[in-house]
Amino acid sequence: MSVITGSVALTGASVAATAFIKSPAQAAADTRPPAASVLTTAVQKRVLSETVVTRGKVVASQEVGVSGAGAGEKDARRAVVTKVEVKEGAALHMGQLLLEVSGRPMFVLKGDIPAYRDLKPGNTGEDVLQLQRALADLGYPSGADHAGTFGSATAHAVSLFYRAHDVTPVMESSAPETAPGAGSLQPGTETAEASSDTRAPASHVTVPLSEITYVGAEPAFVDQVAAHVGDEADGDLMSLSAGNLIVNGFISPDLKGSVKPGQNVSLASEVTGVHATGSVEWVADKPAKPQKDSGQPGGEAYAIRIKPSGTLSPDLAGEDVRLTITAASSQQAVLAVPSSAISAGEDGQTTVTVRRGQQDRRVVIETGMTADGYVQVTPRTRTALAVGDRVVVGADVPHTPGDE
Repeated sequence: MSVITGSVALTGASVAATAFIKSPAQAAADTRPPAASVLTTAVQKRVLSETVVTRGKVVASQEVGVSGAGAGEKDARRAVVTKVEVKEGAALHMGQLLLEVSGRPMFVLKGDIPAYRDLKPGNTGEDVLQLQRALADLGYPSGADHAGTFGSATAHAVSLFYRAHDVTPVMESSAPETAPGAGSLQPGTETAEASSDTRAPASHVTVPLSEITYVGAEPAFVDQVAAHVGDEADGDLMSLSAGNLIVNGFISPDLKGSVKPGQNVSLASEVTGVHATGSVEWVADKPAKPQKDSGQPGGEAYAIRIKPSGTLSPDLAGEDVRLTITAASSQQAVLAVPSSAISAGEDGQTTVTVRRGQQDRRVVIETGMTADGYVQVTPRTRTALAVGDRVVVGADVPHTPGDE
């Protein structure tokens, strides 16, 4: 009885051992990685846009420095700042007093031409016309004077403007004039009588170039104030900005060929959350070397200027913003597939592979623009490719232990 039981036990053990013994072929089959699965994606219809992303700084369209060169009373022994009337960030109005140097004022007026000479009666030119217009806008017309001619009416307007600020305008004296026939003593004529024929020096109103700073447009703001009462009045005492806000930026040399005037731009401020649109107004012809505080990336880069579509909020002045430039666009929705779906066959034809179930179909196509990883495709046979068709983009190869 015990012999039979032992035999049965041995037989069961043999069967169990056999179940765990595999042939080399079976072992290889069991360790073989699973077959690669085909990856597909749907054909889309979309607008393709090739974009360039860079950074820019919001600034006014004009920046003007207020210089202390030549300012102050001519008889003053030192040119020092004696009054500062504005603060950084302040909005300016035309005709406003900015500061004083050695008791003399420095005003801001509207005009495109920088002051380059003292103006006085008898002067003519565009700069005289600019002064006349600026004063007229403030309520001080030049009366009967011809446009662009500094006459007595313009001198009167200047006087009224200065005195409205409790400041006496600069008065300069002409050389003494001698009456006709004076200067040669007649026999028996006293010296005192001869001197009475000499006319008194004439005086006239003068507008020193140092007392007027012109800005091209409003709104105007004070960007920076470097002057303090008691400082020597040398160099720029403050800087002003004027006109609507624009955006200055830079692009790297490899993108120079992609960015052109007229292209659409999207502006975004991560600080304020403001979004706006604009267009490329200007691209520099030559690269500029990096400058401190310019926002220019390392190495040479090309400066660009962006004109906003509308008026930007003054709160954005000085902000660093993201610029997304549409370098190219299909304008309308087109058939598009990922670039990985495009292949070139030995026959030289460009194709995509359409998979339906387990069946693959090769479709000959023509390619168009490329943007954001997608390629515009047009099937040679119109009905061979449609939105929603699944095209092969690759294969998912399972990872096997030990692979790197």
